[in-house]
Amino acid sequence: MELQNLLTKLKLDHLEARIDAVCEQAAQQQADYKTFLSQALATEWQGRYQRGIEARLRQARFPWIKTLEQFDFDFQPSIDRRQVRELAGMSFAERAHNVVVLGPPGVGKTHLAIALGVKAVEAGYSVLFLTLESLMSRLVKAFHENRLERSLQQLVYPKVLIVDEIGYLPLSQLEASLFFRLVARRYERASMIVTSNKSFLDWGETFNDPVIATAILDRLLHYSTTLNIKGESYRLKEKRRAGLLGRTDLAPAEQEVLSQD
Repeated sequence: MELQNLLTKLKLDHLEARIDAVCEQAAQQQADYKTFLSQALATEWQGRYQRGIEARLRQARFPWIKTLEQFDFDFQPSIDRRQVRELAGMSFAERAHNVVVLGPPGVGKTHLAIALGVKAVEAGYSVLFLTLESLMSRLVKAFHENRLERSLQQLVYPKVLIVDEIGYLPLSQLEASLFFRLVARRYERASMIVTSNKSFLDWGETFNDPVIATAILDRLLHYSTTLNIKGESYRLKEKRRAGLLGRTDLAPAEQEVLSQD
């Protein structure tokens, strides 16, 4: 049986596509049979690995791709680089622990959350990114259509669930209850990465119920790492550097962001 037919029957698609190059490389190196086989299998594995990453990135639904290498740690010195490097090792995902990223608007919370999500994808974990608004819309719709249980099961499946922008808009009592049910379902089963512009003391206001907020934090923080970014907004600082605005041009809330250290 011809080699191409064997590769097709064995579904070694990536090796089949590059078999001529692999054979030529082995000939140039005068590789023995064992080395040639190792190189051939490595070619197939690398192709499958890359295809898996691409598939998981699509499934994650990131709004954009950000990496830790792109993050400007010099601009945000309050972040412990060692702590972030440890998180990038994915031990938190392996142990079903959580990551909470706090800080004012524009300091890079979403960038860090997505970058850790990309690392999780590269490590072979399933990931899903949702803003709190889109998550709540999904759960409330499922609740009213009597399919909440199915929706919760779907949201428990990803090994890493990223929930962005907690605190920007207050939740209704129903939304807070649904979010608690999701956190409780994932507790000690799968990891969450959440970002918020509010301190934990303000989550009672965000969730419209101090009791529910406490219950959420109890489960979210039991096994977790918190990154508290105390810095300046990237977007506003770039505008000021470009001379597009000064402090007096900003709204009071924006002035407060710029004044935080």
